[in-house]
Amino acid sequence: MSKPLKLPFDPIARADQLWARRWGRVPSMAAITSIMRAQQILLARCDAVLKRMDLTFARYEALVLLTFSRAGELPLSKIGQRLMVHPTSVTNTVDRLERSGYVVRRRNPRDGRGVLAAITEAGAEVVEKATAALSDVHFGMGDYDAETCERIFWDLRKLRVSAGDFVDPDAPDPEDDEDADEDEDYERYG
Repeated sequence: MSKPLKLPFDPIARADQLWARRWGRVPSMAAITSIMRAQQILLARCDAVLKRMDLTFARYEALVLLTFSRAGELPLSKIGQRLMVHPTSVTNTVDRLERSGYVVRRRNPRDGRGVLAAITEAGAEVVEKATAALSDVHFGMGDYDAETCERIFWDLRKLRVSAGDFVDPDAPDPEDDEDADEDEDYERYG
C-alpha cells in the first residue's frame, strides 16, 4: 500500500472549489473524483492482504467465481462476462493463477475449441484463507458500518443498472405500466 500523503488539505475539496470558480459548481466532478480515489484506496487495502497469498483482488475474484460454479470450472469467456472485464484481462488473470497452481486450463469438452479454467485443490484452499483474511479487514471497508455499506451498494447499483450491467428486477416494466393504464381505463370506462 502506498505511503499516506497526510496533506494539510483535502485535494478533492480544493479541486471542487477551484472548479466552481472557473466553470461553476459541479458536484458530480467531486463525486467521481472521490469514487476513483476510494477505488484506489480499497484496492490497495485488499491487495495488501492478498499479496501474502500471491493474489491480487482481480485474481481473488476469479477464484471466488470458480468456487461458485457447479463444477469448479468455467469458460474464460464466461469469467470475463461475469467479472465484467476484457478478455485480455481474463487471460492474464488465469495465466497468473495457473503459474501459482491455483487453476488449470483444459479444453472445453462441449465445443472442443474453448478453454475452461478449473480451480485446483490449492486454489480452493487459498480462496478460503483469502476470504477469511479479507473478512477480517471488512474488505477494506472497515471505516464504515454494515448499514452504510449496504447504502453504498444500493446507491451505486442504480449506476450499474443504467450502464446496462444487468436488468433491474425491481424496476417497473414499462409494458406492465401500459397494461395497468389499460386496466384502469377499462374499469373506469367499462
